[in-house]
Amino acid sequence: MPPLHIVLYQPEIPYNTGSVGRTCVALGAKLWLVRPLGFQIDDRQLRRAGLDYWRRLDWEVVDDWDDLTRKLPSERLWYFTKRGDSGFYEAQFERGDALVFGSESAGLPPSLLEGAEGRRLRIPTSENVRSLNLSVSVALAGFEAFRQMGALP
Repeated sequence: MPPLHIVLYQPEIPYNTGSVGRTCVALGAKLWLVRPLGFQIDDRQLRRAGLDYWRRLDWEVVDDWDDLTRKLPSERLWYFTKRGDSGFYEAQFERGDALVFGSESAGLPPSLLEGAEGRRLRIPTSENVRSLNLSVSVALAGFEAFRQMGALP
């Protein structure tokens, strides 16, 4: 089982997803993509951002949230949202956890965040920034999780 799962809920920008894929390869994490996607999987921009790492990536596309929850081996999901209950560095990550990120334009829908008290995390930024780029957010959270687990490659 991968040490970590990265979930992109309805990602829209191929460059971001390609960069997230590279980060997942660096961490040995599995990438899950929840449809609908804002691009085709064979998109040239996706491949360009993922470079030659994409062929080394452990990844899976699922049709919807229910499909993901049936297939995802982890029951410990951490939801990243600017409306998080606490900073991501306060979470206690464990091997096999899933880090869930929303689309670039809409984030995670309220329906996924309901009932997730204590599992909604934010990445603090100054008031001058609405949010960080999706791929930057995944890298910050992924490497923090690995640091905590003592699992950095």
